[in-house]
Amino acid sequence: MSTDRPAPPVRAAQPADREAVLELLAASLGWVPDDLFDAFFSWKHDQNPAGRSPAWVALDDEGRPIGFRTFLRWRLVGTDGAPRLAVRAVDTATHPDHQGRGIFRLLTLHALEELRDAGVDLVFNTPNDKSRPGYLTMGWTEVGTLAPHVRPASLAALVRMVRSKVPAERWSAPSDAGTTVAELLDGPGAHALLASLAPPAGLATERSVDHLRWRYGFGPLHYRATTLGADPAEGAAIWRVRRRGAAREAALCELLVPGGDGRARLALERAVARDAEADYVIRLGGPALDRAGFLRLPGQGPVLVRRPLGRDEGATKADWDLGLGDVELF
Repeated sequence: MSTDRPAPPVRAAQPADREAVLELLAASLGWVPDDLFDAFFSWKHDQNPAGRSPAWVALDDEGRPIGFRTFLRWRLVGTDGAPRLAVRAVDTATHPDHQGRGIFRLLTLHALEELRDAGVDLVFNTPNDKSRPGYLTMGWTEVGTLAPHVRPASLAALVRMVRSKVPAERWSAPSDAGTTVAELLDGPGAHALLASLAPPAGLATERSVDHLRWRYGFGPLHYRATTLGADPAEGAAIWRVRRRGAAREAALCELLVPGGDGRARLALERAVARDAEADYVIRLGGPALDRAGFLRLPGQGPVLVRRPLGRDEGATKADWDLGLGDVELF
């Protein structure tokens, strides 16, 4: 924190701050503060079945927000079957005129104390190379790199993928393949499928119909579902397509198969590759090379970090069982 100016006051964000917060995010992150962004923010932080996102603001001398920090509530479950109250460290912004004053750190440390008092067990996120050092100085520790695996559609598609070393577009490309996630989750088949999933191999998202309906339910993100048959209980996958430079990327976010059935998993991976009509499909985890044609990308992938607040767990990659839908930025 710079010593030539006093630290700004911090308080919990209030509904009346919404317009100012959206303008702050636009000024700091380049987002467009239009109706779509407003709806996106509301879906992400207000409609989450795990609860509204706790958020804080730093104020200038006139009481206007100049810094914003929020955490996305996320329900985890351990191998013991017990739930964990967790949050993902997500959106944060400091007004350009006030950067360099340590406001990000001030807001984050303030939030950690209140989250701990509220009974939150764990904070996790996948910060980029620029912001990760700041988290590490505040008590976060690196868990490890989550290895991405890709399935190129062809040699030409592989070349396009290699050349497209730019961030993916925020909004997904529309697709009519498969079904909507809402259609997947309607009826008893979805409940039967979720009840039949294999126990997690580590800390994992506590999957429920409510969670999946929210997580993949915002229309402009165009998530799609592929099933193995008419009954979702046989197995399902959730995915979306985005442009990444000249390449068309299909993000395989969820693979839901009864009892961890390897044949069902293989069939779903191939079905998504067919339905998405993308240059490549990307997912997290799995063998270095599998029968569905996925291969590991060496030296790449998001770096998972965590900050225990209650139970000190999740220190190694072996302690986690996460897919792309659990860490994907949205």
